[in-house]
Amino acid sequence: MITPDIFANVINNYLPEPQSSLLNGIIFGVNLKTSKSFYDELRVVGLLHMVVLSGINITFLSSIISSTTSFFGKLVSLLLTILSIILFILFVGPQAPIIRAGVMGVLTSVSILFGRKNSVLYSLFLSLFFILIFFPKWITSISLQLSYGATLGIILFGQTNSRSTLWKELKISLAAQIFTTPLIFIHFKQISLISPIANLLVAATIPPLMIFGFLAAILGKINYFLGLVPAYLCYGLLTYVVMVVDWLSKLPFAFIQFN
Repeated sequence: MITPDIFANVINNYLPEPQSSLLNGIIFGVNLKTSKSFYDELRVVGLLHMVVLSGINITFLSSIISSTTSFFGKLVSLLLTILSIILFILFVGPQAPIIRAGVMGVLTSVSILFGRKNSVLYSLFLSLFFILIFFPKWITSISLQLSYGATLGIILFGQTNSRSTLWKELKISLAAQIFTTPLIFIHFKQISLISPIANLLVAATIPPLMIFGFLAAILGKINYFLGLVPAYLCYGLLTYVVMVVDWLSKLPFAFIQFN
């Protein structure tokens, strides 16, 4: 049986830590296996969501792809967004949480493209009602709450008519932060003041990391040398992310911990 762990081991053969853990977290949701210090740095800058299957990555991915491919036209952009989500789900594995996140990612992309907030909000709360009835234990899941929070924020505040890709990504990031920051505070008693900037600086790396990461894992499983080029591309992007995390985590007053 094909599992994400099989491909995660391929990534481990290509990349050192913490790059390998970052990539495996982004594309497979594999638990972070790097040092505690790097884990703490991710927490300080508000990027811990990158390495868990919380649905935030799917939300960001679908929103960014729909925004950056809008010049193809609404229909093509929507199809590309949905295709990317389906491929992600198939590659990671059809687990219940990721399927739910994928469905919400599709609904979010539809709302962004067509501006139908009401229908998507109805679907969002309908799915939550469904979970309350059939899977009530899921409600206590932090990843589920973060996913719904990010999705709701982007639906309500993430849309823009601006042609600036930078502004689109910033607005998407800030919209998601509006509802996820209170949840993080409730659960972890912490607030990352630098999180919006951190998310803006790394958001654009997520789609290419998923694409090249998938290629490296698939081609590398066939033959080690076939996956070298996409693995090196991932290494460059991941090294940039590590540098951003390291730099921002050292800034004064970037993080507040409440005891």
